[in-house]
Amino acid sequence: MAITAQDKLKVKRLLRELKECRTPHTELVSVYIPAGYELSKIIQHLNEEAGTASNIKSASTRKNVQGALEKMIQHLRQYTKTPEHGLAAFSGNIAAAEGKNDFRSWAIEPPMPLNTRIYRCDKMFVTDILEEMLLDHHVYGLVVLDNRDATLALLKGKTFTIVQKTHSEVPGKMRAGGQSAHRFDQNRKNAIVQHYKKICEYMKEQFLSLGTNLKGIIIGGPGVTINDFMNHEYLTGDLQRKVLGTKDLAYTDEFGLQELLDKCDDLLSEEAIAEEKKSMNQFFMMFRENPNKITYGEKETLHALEMNAVDVLLLSEALPEEMVFSLSEKAELGGTIVKVISTETREGVQLRDLGGIAAILRFEISR
Repeated sequence: MAITAQDKLKVKRLLRELKECRTPHTELVSVYIPAGYELSKIIQHLNEEAGTASNIKSASTRKNVQGALEKMIQHLRQYTKTPEHGLAAFSGNIAAAEGKNDFRSWAIEPPMPLNTRIYRCDKMFVTDILEEMLLDHHVYGLVVLDNRDATLALLKGKTFTIVQKTHSEVPGKMRAGGQSAHRFDQNRKNAIVQHYKKICEYMKEQFLSLGTNLKGIIIGGPGVTINDFMNHEYLTGDLQRKVLGTKDLAYTDEFGLQELLDKCDDLLSEEAIAEEKKSMNQFFMMFRENPNKITYGEKETLHALEMNAVDVLLLSEALPEEMVFSLSEKAELGGTIVKVISTETREGVQLRDLGGIAAILRFEISR
């Protein structure tokens, strides 16, 4: 499943707070509750840990551990059941000065289902599981081909990386003098078959080795070529099962890969690249048709936010992280949808070049 930019932003905000917390002793409590696990069992376990904590020799450490556990239990009792993806919860005394009390608790439903149960009391919060979820492990295999050439690439997030190129020995359609038409046609067909088989071998090597991280394969090229490639038994069953669809293309090199991405929004509908393109295309369409309903640049967009006129706020990942956080918080207070756009697409680069901040407005405002 794809993690939205908004989900990532929420996790990043929490991680920023958690990673700032440090204690000289093992006093900070982290709990990860798997999806479907009973909260009552977790609360029972935490109550038992609170009882065990009474044996801690240091009075201040004992007080802080027990206080953190009590705060955690109070927080968890607010939930009637474990959220769909599970729950990550944290609590502890984060007061900087010795002997001071500032017990805090945090909880978040992770953007992906948790399958690990953890209880830990340490000098810092356990954040590596949430950090791991922000990494994009899923990839798509992309193939663009015709009778002469083929290019294979991996799409990860919003960026494709070429992993294989191949060129066939298929002769052109004009036969050499003295060669019979039948023999020439047969040689040409045999060369095409060998070319297709070679592409399939490269697909196995480059794609199937990825295992469960491979979400699917998308194939593009001239329509006649694609039909010939797909309608014969060149693709083995394990490859066939991974093919999400095909697209009719004019190119088979890097231009072909970009053309394939531009045409397969339907196949990549869950991926961030399609969502970003959709948001930015909406902005540019409004820019052309009704420029009074958009803003771009920091000054004008902040003015629109102050007037609560922003429907969708577009922020470039090229902006400083602190700025993204503060603008997102400000926007969400007014019910504004926030979209964080990478610079790995053409549309994202355009937003960066517009100052990194833009907005689609609810209504026209005076400039």
